[in-house]
Amino acid sequence: MSESYRGSGSASYHPSVLLGIMVYGYATGVFSSRKLERATYDSVAFRFIAANEHPDHDTIATFRRRFLKQIEGLFVEVLLLAREMGLLKLGTLGLDGTKIHANASRHSALSYEHAGKIEAQLKAEVAELMAKAEAADKADIPDGMSIPDELARREDRLRKIAQARAKIEARSKERFAREQAEHKAKLAAREAKTKATGKKPGGRPPAPPVAGAVPTDQINLTDEESRIMPVAGGAFEQCYNAQALVAEGSLLVIVSDVVQAPNDKQQIEPMLGKIADLPAELGQAETLLADTGYFSAENVEACQAAGIAPLIAMGRQPHHPPLAERFADTPPAPENPTPVEAMAHRLTTPEGRKLYALRKQIPEPVFGIIKSALGFRQFLLRGLDKARGEWSLVTMAWNIKRMFTLSPA
Repeated sequence: MSESYRGSGSASYHPSVLLGIMVYGYATGVFSSRKLERATYDSVAFRFIAANEHPDHDTIATFRRRFLKQIEGLFVEVLLLAREMGLLKLGTLGLDGTKIHANASRHSALSYEHAGKIEAQLKAEVAELMAKAEAADKADIPDGMSIPDELARREDRLRKIAQARAKIEARSKERFAREQAEHKAKLAAREAKTKATGKKPGGRPPAPPVAGAVPTDQINLTDEESRIMPVAGGAFEQCYNAQALVAEGSLLVIVSDVVQAPNDKQQIEPMLGKIADLPAELGQAETLLADTGYFSAENVEACQAAGIAPLIAMGRQPHHPPLAERFADTPPAPENPTPVEAMAHRLTTPEGRKLYALRKQIPEPVFGIIKSALGFRQFLLRGLDKARGEWSLVTMAWNIKRMFTLSPA
C-alpha cells in the first residue's frame, strides 16, 4: 500500500501513520490536508501520532483519495471493538439524514434550458468567426484576436455543453422510468381501493410523469453527481444527503450512507440491507425510530419483514400538543391489524410515545456535534462514491471519539 502514494525521491510513510493523522484530524475537526500537515508541526498530539514525521499535504490527500475503500472496511472493526468493550448494544436505533454541502457551488450548476441558450450563442459565434476567417484579407480583425484560438475555445465549450445536455437527458430517462413505475403503483392502489370499498377514491387521480428533460433539470459542472437540495432556512444548495443509523444510549453510528435523493422516503430498505450485512456478534436490532420523512406502508412492511419493529411518524406532530391529547387514554388495539395499523396503535400507547420521543435524542445530537462542534459541513472529495467514503471516515472518527468518552477511566 505504501508504494502507491510514495513521493518521488523520498521514503514512503507507514499507512498507520497517515491513517492515524487522518482519523485524529476528523475526530477533532481538522479535515483539510494542508491543515493536517500544519498540525504535525504545531500540535503535540499530532506530532505524537505522526511519530514526529511531517507528511506533506499532497501525500495526505493522495492517501485519503486512493484508500477510501480500505478505510471504509475499518468501520465495522471499530463497531466490533466497541461491542467487545461493552459500549455498544443495538436494540433501539434512530435513523435520520442531514444535508452536507458538496465540494461544488450551486452557481456551477447548469440547467437544460440555459445550456441550450449558451449552445445556440456559441454556434452563432463560431459561424461569425468562420466568416471573419474567410474574409480575413478584407475585414478588420481586432488587435490581439486569434481566430483559431477563439474557435478552439468555443468548440471546447460546445463539446462540454453537449456532454452536459446528454447527461441531463440520460438522467431524465431514468427518472421517467422510476416515476412511471410509481404512477402505475398509485393507479393500482386506487383501483384496489375502489374494488374494496365500492366507492371512487376522493381527490384527483395522480398525474402521469413527463417524459424527457425539462428546462429546469440541472447538472453541476464541478461535481456532476451532487444535487441541488433544500436546506434549513428555505435556501437551496449543492449537497448530498448523508444518512446515519445511530444506537440509542451509546450514540454510536451503526450504519452510514450518502445518497443523491433530497428526501428520505427511499432510504429505509437500503439501511435495512446494511443492518442485515453487519456481523452477528454485534447483536440484533429491535426497534427503528424515524421521522415522517421515512414513512410509507412499504417501509413499515419492510421493517416487519426484517424482524425490526418500526416506529415511524405518520405525519407531522405539533411541538405543543394539548393536554387532553397528551394524556388521552390509549385506544383499543385493532383486530387483525395491517403492519401500518399495528404501528399506528403502538405510537398511541404510553410505551410507544416514550420510545418515539427518544428519536430526537439519538441521531440529531450526532449530526449537531459533527456539523457544528467539529465543523464538518462540506465534503472535501467529489463524486458520490468518494462522498460515501468520506462520510464513513467522518462517522468512524466520531465513533472512536465517542468510545473514548464512554470508556471507563
